Amino acid sequence: MKHFNASCLERSAFQTDSGHLFGFYHNAAGGMNPQRCLDQAEPGERKHTLDLTPKMACPFSVVVAIDFGTTSSGYAFSFTQDSEAIHMMKRWEGGDPGVANQKSPTCLLLTPEVRFHSFGFAARDFYHDLDPEEARHWLYFDKFKMKIHSTSDLTMETELEAVNGRRVRAIEVFAHALHFFREHALKEVKDQSSSVLEGEEIRWVITVPAVWRQPAKQFMREAAYLAGLVSPDCPEQLLIALEPEAASIYCRKLRLHQVIDLSVQPLTNGFDLDGSRPFDSSFRQAREQLRRSRHSRTFLVESGTGELWSELQTGDRYVVADCGGGTVDLTVHQIEQPQGTLKELYKASGGPYGAVGVDLAFEAMLCQIFGEDFIQSFKAKRPAAWVDLTIAFEARKRTASPGRANALNISLPFSFIDYYKRHRGQSVEAALRRSNMNIVKWSSQGMLRLTQEAMNELFQPTIINIVKHIEELMAKPEVRGVRFLFLVGGFAESPMLQRAVQKALGRTCRIIIPHDVGLTILKGAVLFGLDPTVVRVRRCPLTYGVGVLNRFVEGRHPRDKLLVKDGREWCTDILDRFVSVDQSVALGEAVRRSYTPARLGQRKIIINIYCSATDDVTYISDPGVRKCGTITLDLPEPLPPAGAAARGGGGGGGGGPERREIRATMQFGDTEIKVTAVDIMSGRSVRASIDFLSN
Repeated sequence: MKHFNASCLERSAFQTDSGHLFGFYHNAAGGMNPQRCLDQAEPGERKHTLDLTPKMACPFSVVVAIDFGTTSSGYAFSFTQDSEAIHMMKRWEGGDPGVANQKSPTCLLLTPEVRFHSFGFAARDFYHDLDPEEARHWLYFDKFKMKIHSTSDLTMETELEAVNGRRVRAIEVFAHALHFFREHALKEVKDQSSSVLEGEEIRWVITVPAVWRQPAKQFMREAAYLAGLVSPDCPEQLLIALEPEAASIYCRKLRLHQVIDLSVQPLTNGFDLDGSRPFDSSFRQAREQLRRSRHSRTFLVESGTGELWSELQTGDRYVVADCGGGTVDLTVHQIEQPQGTLKELYKASGGPYGAVGVDLAFEAMLCQIFGEDFIQSFKAKRPAAWVDLTIAFEARKRTASPGRANALNISLPFSFIDYYKRHRGQSVEAALRRSNMNIVKWSSQGMLRLTQEAMNELFQPTIINIVKHIEELMAKPEVRGVRFLFLVGGFAESPMLQRAVQKALGRTCRIIIPHDVGLTILKGAVLFGLDPTVVRVRRCPLTYGVGVLNRFVEGRHPRDKLLVKDGREWCTDILDRFVSVDQSVALGEAVRRSYTPARLGQRKIIINIYCSATDDVTYISDPGVRKCGTITLDLPEPLPPAGAAARGGGGGGGGGPERREIRATMQFGDTEIKVTAVDIMSGRSVRASIDFLSN
């Protein structure tokens, strides 16, 4: 290490050639004393400085939100001058029978030359109509969002596999989809706007699961840049919204006539007192019952002004369970006084327990009946027919309910029946008999007949995971006693899931479902775009920090961490925490560190960031700690000190040029981690970036 002295104001660090940071604190007398990491500070020393400068709610003319879902996606928008009105996207041509949904299936079709062709219903229908041989050359993607959640080493080069087996960079697939929504949303916004809107007047919001880590959030932002939603030079024009958080923002405004109550009390949906009456009505039937029984006894009391029901007031706590296609996300909020802002009480949790799990169980059932090798061959050779089969199952899956007596019929494509006979030399019916799977029957009309027992087998693994996760969250000390549980997301429409949650949790809390349950996140994302400060306090999902060198203490630090430099003993690899897992961090709360270049003339400082799912760590080499990103500080050419020219560049006795100090400010209270920096000597901003995709 070449340089080991500098003038520092607060927490400072020097980058060494080995990538470590020397950490210091400035003592009261102005001398440099190596001391402990921030997590070992004396009582009374503050780790963070609070800066809650009021922000302008929305300096844009219009907010456009895109709910990018695993199975379906859509957009909505609102003009800031009339923020009470949320405009939903126009209904699409096409659609599935019995699905009253304004969103489009999340499926993308690229030409054999890997150019964009269509998205949503148009992509699905065009692909369906292709000749089987021709379809093998087209690239069809569906449910591709899950890949981002399941990839542990996500980068800009991560690839997605189309139905035909060809691979394309994931960032390009997502950018195509976002560009499609951009074009449609802009056209609709301009059709409804009385003035000409410029690109910088639009704030965009993209929703992501709360359980997504920083790399996945950055990935969506990079895809939005590539799609042309906003420029990387104007990052504040794009907000990343957390799906259950957006739903919470919307749910807190709900009125009596906008919800269904699934509690076990004698409510309008007709449950017995003991909750034993079968829940055999569909989502829409329950909604109609609620409307017809508006004047019957209910525990949701509408106030005289038509505002929130009386039980949900400032100070109240509630859980939002976002049950989507790919993931289930849980968040816990409390309504704060006096402005009604939201405070997160426990870090977001969840997992890959969405409705796609039922689809995967159906595929596993087909493999059990017809053989995994046949199913894989059929998917590869007849990709369009496989998509037809999954669509047929999706439509029937929505009608499954616990009290259903008759079987559900799933139409098998003719090409499936024909391909199986040619591939195996026997009929589909013979395969069913040989499999001894009594819960699945064969219809002479060319259909699989799934009994109620079969549907239970398909749904139960996913539903059990969801209920278990909610119960575990409800048992946490921070959550115990919460009285309201909101079920949102597309999978929340399923009577199978509704019944399971009602049976498990209906006695301990009120289970509320918004009428427009599939659009709750989308509407909440618009509200978030109009006022991003509505969630004032969040919980950190992980512990974040950097590795530093501190004074070696015999008996406390292991000998293998000892580094001797210039006659002084240092301990390497100490984790200097920025924030700890599940720590409450307010919006605008800042963590500041000062860094000094290791060499004169250095133009870049690169700092490795480490994270851990627990806080019980001391060193960056501890189990469970991993490098997750980098902070890059691009240093401008230093300004010459005042009077340097008159002195002729600094000859005798000045002790050489002063060391530079760069102060970095990091914010962890937003939906994304942000960093800014300033050169203390000149007061000039330093270009600072944080990257989680290049590991």
